[in-house]
Amino acid sequence: MANHYWGVDLGGTKIECAVLSYANNECVVRERIPTEGNKGYQHVLQQIKRLVVRCESLVGERPEAIGFGTPGTLDPISQTMKNCNSTHLNGQPLHHDLEAVLNVPVRLANDANCFALAEAHLGVAAKLEHQPEVVFGIIMGTGVGSGVVVNGKALYGCHGIAGEWGHNVIEPEGRACYCGKHGCVETVLSGKGLEAYYSEISGEIRSLPVIVDLASNGDQHAVATIERLHQQFGRAVANIINVLDPDVIVVGGGVGNIDSLYTAGREAILPHLFNPVLNTQILKPELGDSAGVFGAAMLVK
Repeated sequence: MANHYWGVDLGGTKIECAVLSYANNECVVRERIPTEGNKGYQHVLQQIKRLVVRCESLVGERPEAIGFGTPGTLDPISQTMKNCNSTHLNGQPLHHDLEAVLNVPVRLANDANCFALAEAHLGVAAKLEHQPEVVFGIIMGTGVGSGVVVNGKALYGCHGIAGEWGHNVIEPEGRACYCGKHGCVETVLSGKGLEAYYSEISGEIRSLPVIVDLASNGDQHAVATIERLHQQFGRAVANIINVLDPDVIVVGGGVGNIDSLYTAGREAILPHLFNPVLNTQILKPELGDSAGVFGAAMLVK
């Protein structure tokens, strides 16, 4: 039996591999290589192989299996990738091709599921007094992604889209989303969505960190933007809780760094909740940029 378990985070600009010890979950090797997706799908497969071979030489051991975090979903029927913002992956039989190129079994999950797995097993949720049954992981950054972990395992669903909270509509007359709908959670709560709203009401283009600073100094448009964030976060998260009733929701990504989400944003959940009190813990993550690749490794542990 191998002494380590392996994960690869397949990102738009970089591919990262981490090798962790079975004995204590310590990361013994962590290497990165450019994705170079502009050179095409076959080139990306070779980049992955090059990275894995490098890590094999550093560890002195071949993997028994490798978990992959992907920027989209493997369709369980067609066995091809879909919903990838790294568009060179869409329509490709990535699972089959990785096993052929690497000559080891692989397991795929989208990057948000990997984030949720990592925080459930190694991060903030793992350190709670009572091990949570259901952990919902949210990444609110440039876009909005999410993943579900139930009893320690990622949930995939019939279509492979379990946890795609970012594409539920909360503003039917809202901004167009790349998915073809209008007013998706992603168009409202992502960093880009918040910046677009601020620009719409102020006539000025500002980055999210600047908007947050302006709000703290009383700028009326920035205050309105952050207040809208709180209210719509509350509405959208209440939908999660009404359906899944998670013990813990972990909020990552740049928007998740806004401290008022955990006070005013949390308070905005209760009016939409089918319960008189809110006991779900809303927490910041602990693993930072390690979550994706560590969670990928958890797929095969």
